[in-house]
Amino acid sequence: MSFVVDNVVHYCVTNMPGAVPRTSTFALTNATTSFILALADKGWRRALHDDLHLRNGLNVYNGQITCRAVADALKLPYTPADQALHVSTNEVIE
Repeated sequence: MSFVVDNVVHYCVTNMPGAVPRTSTFALTNATTSFILALADKGWRRALHDDLHLRNGLNVYNGQITCRAVADALKLPYTPADQALHVSTNEVIE
């Protein structure tokens, strides 16, 4: 399927990672390595405290759903990750 939006041709291919698995693996590795290293080097708590993007990837913590889309889909209460983890910008984690 292809379509044009704002003079840009968009070409849609189903299961592109399956069509080019080696390249897809390298792309995924390149995109996630920094997060994996942060978790390994700092521990999960410090890594999530230091990186908002990593913290935004948290779905559940200590019985609390920290991802709004998951909470909404399950019709359960949502707790922001910052609140669940008791993260503040002034907090020092050792």
